[in-house]
Amino acid sequence: MIKEQTQSTQSGLLALLVLLLAAGATVALLVFSIRELDQPERGIGVAIAIAGFFAAMIALAGNFSVGPNEAMVLQLFGQYTGTVRTPGLHWANPFLSKRKISMRVRNFETQHLKVNDHEGNPIEIAAVVVWKVYDSAEACFEVDNYENYVHVQSEAALRNLATAYAYDAHEEDKLSLRGNTELVASQLKTEIDDRLKKAGVEVLEARISHLAYSPEIAQAMLQRQQASAIIAARQKIVEGAVGMVEMALEMLSRKKLVELDEERKAAMVSNLLVVLCGERATQPVINTGTIYQ
Repeated sequence: MIKEQTQSTQSGLLALLVLLLAAGATVALLVFSIRELDQPERGIGVAIAIAGFFAAMIALAGNFSVGPNEAMVLQLFGQYTGTVRTPGLHWANPFLSKRKISMRVRNFETQHLKVNDHEGNPIEIAAVVVWKVYDSAEACFEVDNYENYVHVQSEAALRNLATAYAYDAHEEDKLSLRGNTELVASQLKTEIDDRLKKAGVEVLEARISHLAYSPEIAQAMLQRQQASAIIAARQKIVEGAVGMVEMALEMLSRKKLVELDEERKAAMVSNLLVVLCGERATQPVINTGTIYQ
């Protein structure tokens, strides 16, 4: 693999000043030689002035600028020579080919992908990936187009992650895309980062931005979620009601407000559970007799 190495350069401002002065001197020599062209030796002066002017123009092509968080990758006839990261105006061999690489932090959102989760349910999923180039040489020479490579590999990693987890866990000890967002995001970041290292790219963050069941099963899965929520709520209600009934019987027994045999306790428990667990408001019933009549 081609690793980034630093390229030494000259001051671009100094080179620009020297070359402009040289170009001006060659123009002055050319004008002077043309005026004295009747003398044989002045023809040589014209040729030298023209050659010097074109040499100065070619040398000026060696000037290039590098901005903050940018890198300039330099090649000489196809051979990688080094990278310049220092911001400012630089001068190097004018025959070097130059390619500018942004080292800034970038982000993008993947397309909404339709995949099957671990349980085979079709879902729609998308993610936001934050990344940056850390090795300009690898980004240039190890892959054909590093930006497209980032997009394609990120989507491939997201598809692979989606198939490893269920959309929603119906058991407490199982992981899911919806219930374990931090863990899923961490694993997604690690997987994308492993895929992009060969391109000189570092993944700073990766998080799921869209997660939903596919439209064809969305209604059925919504009903399933609602049923699960109702069952869970009923369990909590029953647990609370039993606790309240137990507390009521214990307080009546401790304060000796009324003596209850087993049949009266059963009737009281039944009535309290109906009141506490019922969805509708209770209707009072006045009993003028006893439970034995």
